[in-house]
Amino acid sequence: MNPLILKKGMKLPESIEDCPGGIIIPVDKPYRWTSADVIRKLKFAATRHFRKKNLKVGHAGTLDPLATGVLLVCIGNATKLAETLQSHDKEYIAGISFGATTPSYDLENDIDMRYPHGHITEDGIREALKGFLGEQEQIAPLFSAKSIEGVRAYEIARKLYKKQMQDADASVPPAGRDTMDGSTGTGKIFDMAAETVIRAARIRISGIELLHFYPEGRTPEYASTGNTGELSVRNLKINVADTSALHLPLAEIRIECSKGTYIRAFARDLGEALGSGAHLSSLVRSRSGDFRVEDCLSVNDALSSLQQA
Repeated sequence: MNPLILKKGMKLPESIEDCPGGIIIPVDKPYRWTSADVIRKLKFAATRHFRKKNLKVGHAGTLDPLATGVLLVCIGNATKLAETLQSHDKEYIAGISFGATTPSYDLENDIDMRYPHGHITEDGIREALKGFLGEQEQIAPLFSAKSIEGVRAYEIARKLYKKQMQDADASVPPAGRDTMDGSTGTGKIFDMAAETVIRAARIRISGIELLHFYPEGRTPEYASTGNTGELSVRNLKINVADTSALHLPLAEIRIECSKGTYIRAFARDLGEALGSGAHLSSLVRSRSGDFRVEDCLSVNDALSSLQQA
């Protein structure tokens, strides 16, 4: 049986048994929400709606807290399709800032190193992007959900990051921090640690396009006024580094890629290809398989359908 694809305004049956194939809710994940936050919220509503305590609810492919876009929430028997849905190709719109790095390759951590960026140009970015088309090997960020001998990579990363911050407080800042030579610092330490413990994965980038280039940067709209959902104390605990005063050059890039591609790692690699450092400053998953972000429901829309009597 095919799953029911929930659409805005659709009324759901009162019994999950009336949906033998389960239900898929394509959600536009809010900014600063974890994927687990979305599941927690919708599972609570779905359990009440269907009056079923042991209802299975999951998602097909996590999104980082500072990313928005397509998150496929599976309910009931649709959870059996999660692995298949997750294997489909994805499309992202990535904002990549040049001239600085962070340990997590995005804004969840503060900048640890500065790099020269005056040579970054629109033509240079377009030329560098050509080298990323096709199959290639990629090392995932140490701040990721990759499993390393049964331990999540981000658990190793947090311990390493804590140690680095303690060392920095106890003595002078690591060499290269807040400098322009890009020689050392916590960023390089995390790069070396990732190469040591994470095996390179084979990925494929089937399409790549520079959409916009802002030489002095810009603030993503959703980060301030757009898709933030209902921010709670839990969400506000997620750090967002403020780099606006640096006016770093920013490229918005559309990327079509295979399962397992880390866009944060792509940002790292693009910065290196251009002889600078780079980090991900915004990310939208615009497509997952046949599901597009413009067809997704907000969390509130999904809750409305699940709260109907």
